[in-house]
Amino acid sequence: MRRFVLFASHRNNLSRRYHSQNINQSQNCPLSSRFLSSSSSSSMASSKSSPAVTIDTINPKVKKCEYAVRGEIVILAQNLQQELQAKPGSHPFDEIIYCNIGNPQSLGQQPITFFREVLALCDHPSILDRSETQALFSADSIQRAWEILDHIPGGAAGAYSHSQGIKGLRDTIAAGIEARDGFPANPNDIFLTDGASPAVHMMMTLLIRSEKDGILCPIPQYPLYSASIALRGGTLVPYYLNEEMGWGLEISELKKQLEDAKAKGITVRALVVINPGNPTGQVLAEENQQDIVKFCKQEGLVLLADEVYQENVYVPEKKFNSFKKVSRSMGYSEEDISLVSFQSVSKGYYGECGKRGGYMEVTGFTPDIREQIYKMASVNLCSNISGQILASLVMSPPKVGDESYESYCAERDEILLSLARRAKTLEDALNTLEGITCNKAEGAMYLFPRIRLPENAIKAAEAAKCAPDSFYCRCLLNATGIVVVPGSGFGQVPGTWHFRCTILPQEDKIPAIVSLLTDFHRSFMDEYHG
Repeated sequence: MRRFVLFASHRNNLSRRYHSQNINQSQNCPLSSRFLSSSSSSSMASSKSSPAVTIDTINPKVKKCEYAVRGEIVILAQNLQQELQAKPGSHPFDEIIYCNIGNPQSLGQQPITFFREVLALCDHPSILDRSETQALFSADSIQRAWEILDHIPGGAAGAYSHSQGIKGLRDTIAAGIEARDGFPANPNDIFLTDGASPAVHMMMTLLIRSEKDGILCPIPQYPLYSASIALRGGTLVPYYLNEEMGWGLEISELKKQLEDAKAKGITVRALVVINPGNPTGQVLAEENQQDIVKFCKQEGLVLLADEVYQENVYVPEKKFNSFKKVSRSMGYSEEDISLVSFQSVSKGYYGECGKRGGYMEVTGFTPDIREQIYKMASVNLCSNISGQILASLVMSPPKVGDESYESYCAERDEILLSLARRAKTLEDALNTLEGITCNKAEGAMYLFPRIRLPENAIKAAEAAKCAPDSFYCRCLLNATGIVVVPGSGFGQVPGTWHFRCTILPQEDKIPAIVSLLTDFHRSFMDEYHG
């Protein structure tokens, strides 16, 4: 509890000042007015000279960009947390429960021991030869650290690396991809990045030339994509997932949206597919993936495959297949389809969000385009070395016969099994509530239930100048301390309302969350039924 409070309050002052204008605009909305007094004080300072930068003179693309998972609801939660720290008992709850973002270790998930042992040894290699190290660290973590350090120029984890990432680590990752898919992988196709997000930004920068360039994105979508497209001045071309069919991706919908975009003079450059889905939690069937690959080949689209949740599959009837594996199994080579696959150490069972490790595998691009991608990577010099090391460990964990193998498997399996249980418990609970329906969480880390609100609640939201789902989420936060994200932050079929909730709070907290959510929802519906 104390760790959460200290963390949130440390960054609260900055975020409050940054968002003060947006919060002030919603003064009429319940639950927000209490947070306004200190946030607007800085704007009262007068100056005879005009400021060098005003909200009207910044890049308009920045103002257009939105990122709901750390948006207004989270800012309100951080203010509540600061109030709880300053005055315990000031609210009807004693902690803020962050269910807004896929940040497992912030909610108590422990890191994988083998991964952290290797990282520690690579960061402090002078202890590798000490006798005490043999007693404290597993033999395979020591051996792996030696191998990794041999790949790093000078054996220094604090040094810059090759712009694509350390060659030996890319070799390891390529071998891991090959073992996963059963098809060759080239280490020169791997670009190591600070998480998957910079890789997405890089590809959007490459593809988008103007507002006449469009990117097909799922709706609902992870707002990284809408934000990145907006910052680069492109056009998001939405395709709607079918909620009634378990958030299915229908080729007919892709074709319709592509033709509509063409009719508006938009050149669609790429298709984004998130599998397993975020925020929707579905896992695509292989036949569906084959149809998507055919569609991209026929239409000449780059396939941007967000596969960061590939370890997070919770139903026995589904399994993860990479789009590269699917396309190669169909007989398509690099000459047939341009494909970029994104992976991250932030998700899966590892949850190493703060280490900022990830990569993209880039296939099907001509050498001159590859040179341009390399140039963009070089502008950032390189990704951080700890993240690079973790990416290699994720793709090459302990193997049978290694000292850490059994403990590693036990840690991994317990995390994934627990996530599956948590998903099922929350899903079942949501489906018992009046006006709420929730599809099965087949994978990823989220539920995206639909809420059918009474007309009086919708009117109250309109009076408060809030979207109905945002109004619901604010009321939930104020009553329970539970932070979820309104569906409007991800996109949804017009006239429908949702919220995204992570399954990440520790398992022993799930019953209390279910109880709080159930009591709140019943009270909310009673109040607004009229």
